[in-house]
Formats: sequence, C-alpha cells, structure tokens
Amino acid sequence: MSCCDQLIDPPSTEPVASTDASGTSWDARLWGALVVLCGVLFLDGLDVSMVGVALPSIKDDLHLSASQLQWVVSGYVLGYGGLLLLGGRTADLLGRRRTLLGALSVFLVASAIGATVSDGTLLIVTRFLKGASAAFTAPASLSMITTTFAEGPARNRALSIYTACGASGFSLGLVFGGLLTEAGWRLTFLLPVPIAAAILIAMPRVIPDDTPAPGQRRSYDFPGAIAITAGMLLLVRTVVRAPDVGWGSGETLISMLVAVALLAAFVAIELNTREPLVRLGILRSGPLARANLTAMVVFGSYVSFQFVATLYLQALLGWSPLTTALAFLPGGLIVALGSPRVGPLADRFGTERIIVVGLVAFVIGYALILRIHETLTYATVLLPTMLLIGVGFALCFPMLNIQATAGIADNEQGVASGLVQTSFQVGGAIVLAIITAIVTTQATGSPSEIVDGYRTALEVVTAVSALGLVIVVSGLLVSGRRAVPVQAAEPAN
Repeated sequence: MSCCDQLIDPPSTEPVASTDASGTSWDARLWGALVVLCGVLFLDGLDVSMVGVALPSIKDDLHLSASQLQWVVSGYVLGYGGLLLLGGRTADLLGRRRTLLGALSVFLVASAIGATVSDGTLLIVTRFLKGASAAFTAPASLSMITTTFAEGPARNRALSIYTACGASGFSLGLVFGGLLTEAGWRLTFLLPVPIAAAILIAMPRVIPDDTPAPGQRRSYDFPGAIAITAGMLLLVRTVVRAPDVGWGSGETLISMLVAVALLAAFVAIELNTREPLVRLGILRSGPLARANLTAMVVFGSYVSFQFVATLYLQALLGWSPLTTALAFLPGGLIVALGSPRVGPLADRFGTERIIVVGLVAFVIGYALILRIHETLTYATVLLPTMLLIGVGFALCFPMLNIQATAGIADNEQGVASGLVQTSFQVGGAIVLAIITAIVTTQATGSPSEIVDGYRTALEVVTAVSALGLVIVVSGLLVSGRRAVPVQAAEPAN
C-alpha cells in the first residue's frame, strides 16, 4: 500500500506532496505498489490464521502437549517480537525494498521446510524463522506507506486499506486453514510459498529501489542492536517458557534479570550514542506510548482468546477445523470490510476516541464468551463475541498504527513502525504464556472441569482487555483533547 511517484525519485525525508500521495486520486503506479505491499501483510495474516486453525491437528499428529503446542505460536512471536526494532532500523538504513526482498525470501524457504518436517522442535524452528522474517517485512512495508503518504487524510486512508488487507488475509486464512487442515495440516505451511514467490517476482517491477545513495552516511548502532535484540529475545523466551519451568523457578528469575539488564543496557547505550537505534525522545509522547501499550493488550488478549477457543471447539466439542474456521469468520469479515472505512473517523474524532469504542467492543465480546458450557449454541454464545471482536479490531488496529506513527520524521518511520509491531507481538507472547499456564494446570479432568479451566482463562483475557480500556480512557482524561497530535521527531544526526 504505498509506493507512489515519490518513490520513483531518490529517497526523500519529506512526505510526498504530489496529488497522488496526498489526495484521493492515486495513479496506476501507486496502486501497483500498493497491491504488492498489501500483499505482504495479507500473506502474514493468512499464515497466522491458517496455523491457528491447524493447531489441534498439529498437536495430535506430532504428539505435542498443550504447553509444547504453545511454542508453535510462541516460536513465531519470539522471532517477531525479538527482532522488530532491528528490522525497523534496518529498513531505514539499508532501504525498504531491499529489506522486504531479503526477509520475504527467508519466509518462503521457512514455509517450504515447515511443510515437510515431522519433528515438533524443527517445526517450531521454522515458525521462529518465519516470525524473524516478518520482523523485517512488517516495519519495512508499513514505513514505506508512512513515508509515501502525507500525514492526514491520505495516510489515514492508506493505512486503513493496508490494515484491511491484513484482515482479509486473516479471514481467508481461516477458511483456507479449515479446508486445508481437513486434507492435512502441512498444506497450511505450503500455501504461502507460491504467494510469497509471486510477491517476490512482482516487487522489483513495481517498487523502485530506495537504497540510500553511496555517499549518504549510514551509521549502525551495533551495541544497541545487540542489546535490544538479545534482551527482547530473552524476555519473550522467558515468558513463554515460564509455564513449563515455573514462574518462581531459578531459571525464570535469572533469565528475567538478565533480560532486564540487557534492556537497561540498551537504554544506556541509546542515551550515549550519537546515532541511536531508537531515539528515546519519541517515547515521551503520551499518545504514542499509549498506542504501544494498547497494542500489547489488543493483540495479547485476542491471540489468547483464539488459542483457548480453538481448543474448546475442536478438542472438547469435537468440531472440525473447517467448522471452527467458519465460526471465527464473521469477525474477520467485519475487519476486512470495516477497516478501509475508518480512516475518516480519525480525521474527525481523533484516534483515541475511536480506540475507546473498539476496546469497549472487545471487553463486552470477551465477557459474553464466559457463558460457555459443555455444549454450545453458536448463534447466542459465540457469534455475538465474534461480531464484537470484529468491530474492535476494525476500529483499533488502523487507529493504533496511525497514532503510533503520527508526527514521526521519515527517517525514523521504520523504528516507529517496529515499535508498535513489537508491542503487538510482545503483548501476544506475555498474555498467551499466562493463559497457557492456566489452561495447562486447570483445564484438565472431566468435561465440566475442562470448561471451568477454559472459562478461567477467558476471564483473564477479559480483564486484560479491560486494562487496555483503562489505559486509553486515562489518556483522554489527561489530555482533554478531541484529536491526538503526536510530537514530530527531530531528524536523526
């Protein structure tokens, strides 16, 4: 969703000023690049939802426990959340197209390998590699949009369409995941291969090279990159492993201390280096900080909900993968259809007001699913939840991306994009680890006891979502503003 005429010329640090980029009339070159960039996010959403539907089949075929099954999800999150800041800065320094081509190639190879392995550990490794590649493609594609479209209505429209494509991929992934899992879960790993190949072939044809000129100074904050990457990887690994070894075990406590030390070292490095990986000043913005915190809550609660609901529907109720996928589909359709239309709402009401409405929908939706029992009436129990979750995502996901990148200078858009995507993934890892621990310890025994364990896990999901609502409402009360401006970043030295 991004490149336009401005990208045909040498890279610039100013927003595109042409009518194509700042208005509503976009030419064929812009749309061609837009389709390719949207395809990257579409592929990510497709892959995540297909694997989510296939989890119970993977568990049975590879003889995995619930805690081991979590790693099929957490392995992806580990690579994604741990490397996103590095991916965002790499896109800023090496060029976004080059970053996209390299990372998407890794994604293609990892998908092909994942379709052939018969060992749970190797499968998790391929998921880690796919998450790591997404850590580079996500901020590169998002920052290409934010540096191409002028801040305001044009960028809001562009981001709305972009996020809608991710939602469309997720929705179709539910259907394809159900259909393919019926034939064999390995096909859910194989389908992304030809799609990624098509994007790789099309990308050089429609997206001009934006590699910095040879004479342009490029400085890499290697100490900062090592500290933040190691710290994030260890933090996410510690959280997702804690349910297995114990939250109070020596391994967990030591790992957490080392992770905190690495993150503290990163802050010290960034404060004392001339060209930091992340200019920490951008975190002083209240709206930006709240956008990142809310992103953690939104994605963490949803990933955990999907994990529990999939086990409930397939493992307990005996639903097929396809039936499960169709049960989730209404929410995805609302996101796909609604996201492109929410951009004007940000112009009129400001992002945080819209996010509040979305979070209210999330909280009510998760609260309604607490009515689950050993039998399920879809129309009165699960369908209302899926519809409300769809509304929540349609409102929150574009608004969070808009708010987290508003007012940031072009040469830091990759980092800003990486920050918000890191928040999504780290939130997913932390909340999912907690929910998995609850499921593993409490969802055992008779069917009624298993349902009670699932219900307890969903109560925590509801509470986490409510916490996000408190964060955003408190921000509105403090700011007292209708719109949510974000202080522009100072240009990097």
